[in-house]
Amino acid sequence: MTKTILITGAGSGFGKAAAIGMAKNGHSIIATTQVSSQVTPLREEIAALGLKDFRVERLDLTDPYDIKQAQGWEFDVLWNNAGMGEAGPVWEIPIELVRKNYEVNVFLPLVLTQCVVQKWVRERKQGKVVFTSSMGGLFTPANWGTYVSTKHALESIAEALQQELAPYGIKIQTINPGAYYTGYNETMADNPFRWLDDSKNFTKRADLRKGFDDFFATPEGKMDPKEMIDRMIDVVPADTGRFRNVVPKVVEDMLKEHQLRAWENQI
Repeated sequence: MTKTILITGAGSGFGKAAAIGMAKNGHSIIATTQVSSQVTPLREEIAALGLKDFRVERLDLTDPYDIKQAQGWEFDVLWNNAGMGEAGPVWEIPIELVRKNYEVNVFLPLVLTQCVVQKWVRERKQGKVVFTSSMGGLFTPANWGTYVSTKHALESIAEALQQELAPYGIKIQTINPGAYYTGYNETMADNPFRWLDDSKNFTKRADLRKGFDDFFATPEGKMDPKEMIDRMIDVVPADTGRFRNVVPKVVEDMLKEHQLRAWENQI
């Protein structure tokens, strides 16, 4: 069944590619970007592709007027895909950066989601909300704790929403990508180096950089994103499916094993 899908963070990466794929499958798309300068180039790209039922709008979640405007749009699926990440040692990262990461990844998507689902309940509309979480929403590697803790929070929020909104016919899902090579994780790994200072911090810049570089050099750290994009194209508009969607399967298996081992973890 054809759906109208509102996507945040659709100016690049997974959101943009999946939006185009879903439009090619016949769905109506409202693709939004936080940055105004991304709107016109994306509109031109969509026109060149010949995709007709594909709107591109600005939706800056930090702007209450943008959120109010979005409440006036009609759609069947809200895909909360926008996000950002702060990496680096949790015991040394500046707290204002932790707050910012929670604001962008947790609080602002929740504001938008509350507005949307409350409207749907009032109108007796049975819609669907999808959150882009992460493999990091289900385990915590060192030096990624700030970012992945925001995804842990999204997992809890989504699980609560699923239970709370089921009586109203509103469905909730999460998508949990592995470390696919979209540039998102690589850019996140650069963020600590704007504040990490060898003369002040215990964690040394060279050591942290080597840890990141070693990870991105592995096959698991640089996977082809096409697999994830194809799954998103299927999952986001679907009426049925799993609540949690981890891709690829090898990462799902690793996370299940990690969660079992956590019960025996010793201090």
